[in-house]
Amino acid sequence: MAADVRTKPQVATMNAVHDLPVLVARDEGFFKDEGLDIEFVTTPGMAQVTTSHFVKFDSVFDRPLDSVYNEGGIDQYRMCEWGIMKRAVEAESQHLRGRKIVALGASMSKFAIVVAKDSKIYEPEMLKDKPIAVTPNNGSDFTTLKMIEGFLEPQHVKRTNAGSMLKRLEAVRDGKVAAASLMEPWISVAQKWGLRILIESHSTRAEAAGEDLDGRTLRKMFNAQARAVEAIEKNPQKYVHYLARETGGLLKPEELQTWRLLHAAPQPYTRERFDDTYRWTVKWNMTVPNATYENTVDNRAWE
Repeated sequence: MAADVRTKPQVATMNAVHDLPVLVARDEGFFKDEGLDIEFVTTPGMAQVTTSHFVKFDSVFDRPLDSVYNEGGIDQYRMCEWGIMKRAVEAESQHLRGRKIVALGASMSKFAIVVAKDSKIYEPEMLKDKPIAVTPNNGSDFTTLKMIEGFLEPQHVKRTNAGSMLKRLEAVRDGKVAAASLMEPWISVAQKWGLRILIESHSTRAEAAGEDLDGRTLRKMFNAQARAVEAIEKNPQKYVHYLARETGGLLKPEELQTWRLLHAAPQPYTRERFDDTYRWTVKWNMTVPNATYENTVDNRAWE
């Protein structure tokens, strides 16, 4: 099985804002230029207008992408840095298929906390004890904490689950929650609807892989993504259709704010980065303590 995986890696794609360099590298032929024959497996994410999946705060391993990975259906994937950290740290203790952090990812997705256009909340401090809709244990959750912890004490930061990006946007509009954390293309949809942005920040991806995927193959995959990053930076408008189509027609490609897109070539995941990110994740009780750089990170693509 290992030999088959190395010759034809199975790579997951989910939300376009996380996976844009992968999608561009696939469709522009950059993976093929590296001599790779990759099978791409699409799993549902919270950005798709059609998603019916509802995630929970307790477990991350029963989500569609995780289930496919644990069953051997994919070998490599990416998502928010903290989500990858949690999965890499906790998989073994859950007796699930192991995975390591194999790179700092290419996409630095923009997240924003938005409120209704007629809201009386004008600054992050005014969200004290008010519900902010997020995807639990995912980028919107983690980045919300990153953005808000400079304004509120932890006990006053209230996160809630209102469903997909569209559902939480509708919940803000309809007054069911005070605010929502969104990523593109839904920040642009929020602006189109006239909602107010309180604060926004970038959120970096991390790349995860199982042990069957060798370092040489990973490096080729990352080289292809690096070429895609250059293409996106050169002409972002050419590729915004990947994001706009997730809205099901609510946003035209030309309405997406391309200045929010930010990408860089995948790079090794450093010990300093691990120490800082892991400590922060443990501080917010988002993963278990006592993990180490050695049992969580594998930079074999650069060895």
